[in-house]
Amino acid sequence: MALTDEAIDKIKGMITSGELGPGDRLPKESDLAERLGLSRNSLREAVKALSMIRVLDVRRGDGTYVTSLEPDLLLDALSFVVDFHRDDTVPQFLEVRRILEPAATALAATRMTDREIVTLRSVLDELGTDPTIEALVANDLEFHRLIAAGSGNAVLCSLIDGLSGPAARARTWRGMTQEGAAARTREQHRAIVDAIASREPDLARSWAAIHVAGVEQWLRRAA
Repeated sequence: MALTDEAIDKIKGMITSGELGPGDRLPKESDLAERLGLSRNSLREAVKALSMIRVLDVRRGDGTYVTSLEPDLLLDALSFVVDFHRDDTVPQFLEVRRILEPAATALAATRMTDREIVTLRSVLDELGTDPTIEALVANDLEFHRLIAAGSGNAVLCSLIDGLSGPAARARTWRGMTQEGAAARTREQHRAIVDAIASREPDLARSWAAIHVAGVEQWLRRAA
């Protein structure tokens, strides 16, 4: 095992054991290195790596702290990784969306408040009758973000948000090359909102699956 990996594992062990909790400050570098049997260089590299994935927060002149470790913070790195996808992996991301988004939509049908549903409808109403592709994609992303948040599951919401990059590009491509895509998207969005508002999780799940599968199926044909 590389020395940096060993250092990462030891710091991780301190956190998972409860020795260090969210918001706690790490001991001084020299003290921690001696305690863990590490060189200061290895410890420094480990801290740098863990700060990049939001496990640690290095505050210059103040010290290094464990972050809140909230799912949205930790999974934020997922969107960074997703941005490096290859074009031939986009269908795989859509497969994952086809698993996650219907589940989130079903949960939203049971958990979204009436006020949140009104907000969701207003997002649809903001889109004009002849939107640009950019406006359509932005509206689509906001629509799915609100549903994911409405699922009440922070981990699920963060995963869906992290997967939005390649999915958004696929929707843009589809919108530019497939006639009627905008109208179909709005129609399916309306059906999803109606199912959520009616508190019908199975129907909401079905419409979400149809919606994501349509993009996926088109993309596979176009590839």
